[in-house]
Amino acid sequence: MSSFADLGVTRPVTDALKKRGITAPFAVQELVIEDVLDGRDVLVQSPTGSGKTLAFGVPLVECIEPEDHLPAALVLAPTRELALQIQEELTPLAAARGLRMTAVFGGVGLEKQARDAARSHILVATPGRLEDLLQRRAFALDELRILVIDEADRMLDMGFRPAVDRIVNRTPGDRQTLFFSATLEAAAGDLARAYTEDPARHVHKPVEADRGEVAHRFVHLDQAGKVEALVAELRADERGRTLVFVRTKHGADRLVKRLSKKGVNAVAMHGNKTQNQRNRALARFASGDIDTLVATDVAARGIDVDDVTHVINFDAPGDSDAYIHRVGRTARAGRDGIGVTFVSAEQDAEMRKIARGLGLGDEYDHGRPAHAKRAHTGGAASGSGSSRRARAGGGRRRGRSGGPQRSR
Repeated sequence: MSSFADLGVTRPVTDALKKRGITAPFAVQELVIEDVLDGRDVLVQSPTGSGKTLAFGVPLVECIEPEDHLPAALVLAPTRELALQIQEELTPLAAARGLRMTAVFGGVGLEKQARDAARSHILVATPGRLEDLLQRRAFALDELRILVIDEADRMLDMGFRPAVDRIVNRTPGDRQTLFFSATLEAAAGDLARAYTEDPARHVHKPVEADRGEVAHRFVHLDQAGKVEALVAELRADERGRTLVFVRTKHGADRLVKRLSKKGVNAVAMHGNKTQNQRNRALARFASGDIDTLVATDVAARGIDVDDVTHVINFDAPGDSDAYIHRVGRTARAGRDGIGVTFVSAEQDAEMRKIARGLGLGDEYDHGRPAHAKRAHTGGAASGSGSSRRARAGGGRRRGRSGGPQRSR
């Protein structure tokens, strides 16, 4: 196994990685980093969760210089959640080289995002919000050096191809392009060939670990009943180590305090914790000293504990990939596991769509309120799903969009 230094990564960036407990590259990072540092376009087929963010992020911060025209690099991501995760994961590396980065996405005010984006070396963006900012002439992409298209297959599935084509048309023809997708076939492959020039192609298929089966349950309840429902789950018989997922760092800390008042010992793990704090939290969880760990999605990427019996989505995941990553933390090393997701009335339509896309429609609808407008309050027994079990991680049904509109 190579080290990051062996791959050509400089000391400031390797030190920033070490502060996060990352000392050796994953397989996909070993495959990709040197080609990107050499200035080549790359096509990378790799599943979500394989370490691809650092595969493009590490060489990206190495290739951009503080004096470059802004923005110097653009990362296109299909969803707000992914854009935020990329920003959180790469910001410490960018800072180590004196670079600024920001993420722009819909659902928040334009003005501040426009100001931050215009001052950033690296911009992470969803297509719709980026087009909004470009139309306002907040900045231009005509001197962009590096373009990253992350989860390109999902971008197509979500109907973003026309927007991505328009954005790519605004970038220089001699840019470096890094194209990441779960597949390089069909429409995604056509798009990859149109956007790249003489690319290095890498296909990374991680060896599937021995997986147990997961029983999926969806608990329909009011927002006010979530803490009591969580406590009921945590006091259930035959529960081992349990991962509880929340959306935000502050939400993780608040939930740990509320659980403590209910007599439940838990520890939080998120990006505002120092690396030593995160290491201690994980060590206590792995040893069994604390059997409940409350984490955000990004922080949980560093968790590799085989005997997690339960994953509880206190805050429902934003998309199917987030669900797969979260619940995939249980049912490892041949053991079975349980995935529980709390769903409020406001989240019902979106979460039902995610569940159906993963083949979990029956589990989701079991116990769902008749009109799905006002959910029942109560504990874990309120609305628990059927007992049908599925392989950890589930599966995805994909649609395909048409081919690209332009060649480079």
